[in-house]
Amino acid sequence: MKRTNKALLYKGIQYLAGALPLILIGPSVLFSAFNNKEHPLYIAVLILGILACIGAILCMFKGIKTLIKAVFDE
Repeated sequence: MKRTNKALLYKGIQYLAGALPLILIGPSVLFSAFNNKEHPLYIAVLILGILACIGAILCMFKGIKTLIKAVFDE
């Protein structure tokens, strides 16, 4: 009988939990950057927001991939 790899499952949940703040912060920072185009730090804030969104996508992908591996692989 197959068993779920609990250590791998916990690691996948950690990745998803790490993605959660990035999911909320990324769009907020992007919105703030687009509302303040005349500010001297516009480019830096825009890049920070884009990196947060990309980080959220990567963490979610890695977390879901790890969860699937924990449940279905031997």
